[in-house]
Amino acid sequence: MTGAAATRLGAEVASAPSARPGTQAVPVPPARPGTQAAIVPPVLRPGDTVAVVSPCGPPDPVRLARGVRVLRDLGLKVVVGPHALERDRYLAGSDAHRAADLQEAWCDPAVSAVLCARGGYGATRILGLLDWETMRAAGPKTLAGSSDVTALHRAFAVELGVMSWFGPMPACSTISDDDGPEPRTFEHFTAALFAQAPPVSGDRVLSPGAATGPVTGGNLSLLAALCGTPYQMDARGRIVLLEDVCEAPYRIDRMLTQLAQAGALEGAAGFALGSWVECGDPYPVLEEHLAPFGVPVVAGLPVGHGSPQLSVPMGALGAIDAESCSLAWSIHNRDRAP
Repeated sequence: MTGAAATRLGAEVASAPSARPGTQAVPVPPARPGTQAAIVPPVLRPGDTVAVVSPCGPPDPVRLARGVRVLRDLGLKVVVGPHALERDRYLAGSDAHRAADLQEAWCDPAVSAVLCARGGYGATRILGLLDWETMRAAGPKTLAGSSDVTALHRAFAVELGVMSWFGPMPACSTISDDDGPEPRTFEHFTAALFAQAPPVSGDRVLSPGAATGPVTGGNLSLLAALCGTPYQMDARGRIVLLEDVCEAPYRIDRMLTQLAQAGALEGAAGFALGSWVECGDPYPVLEEHLAPFGVPVVAGLPVGHGSPQLSVPMGALGAIDAESCSLAWSIHNRDRAP
């Protein structure tokens, strides 16, 4: 896609309807006191520079190259972290190198967004190596990624108070397959970067009702792993997104029990459940744990590890509505100088 085409696409998604045909998403009212939404970074424009870094597992070089081409075809300038293709066992290089790439990209005034190449494992290992004071001084910008990147979403929320996008990554299948990105994933991801992505809809309701609140959560395994740390999830007054992959129902049961016993689910306004790829049938366990909270629970959202893989703004003011089985949000993007 040329820069001119990306400009047209940006205009199209900015004026796109807020939901898929046939879906009526609930309007998002103001936040409850004490649960204000996070700082929203500026949206991207064609010609902006984005950095691709590997804070978790090592990306496949071929997939990473394809993902970089996809971003460049959107009219973006792309820089790849100097250590992005390193490998240290199951990690993308040493903890120090992965932390340095992330921090340098975030603090570089020429970089408008930091995109994580893939998930895997390793983000929790670098949280203590980041200079949060320096990163706060750099101001807000876009962070995007999912899976293991959940640890970064939580840390950025606590330390920087910035909204971030939970969604597809350049070196993962929905963006970097040989025959091109998965169309619905790509359309939604592009809207998230350049304008405002429309709401996402699920296919089942585990508990009825409607609720509003800032969006939190992410990958269940990572949320459980963060229990007892400074970045443990606080669900009070918030909509909790949960998803996972390759976890048997008994393991999902164990992690939900851990979150509940740690108080991490207490006071949740509602739950939005994403994909559960290769998890058997997780819904009896999910319903058993979440329905007793007496708040709405919508499920089957194409968010997480499946395909399509849509994007959700962590920290934005969200709304879930069981009648439309949707998760919507309200984002007021910051203005930028021409």
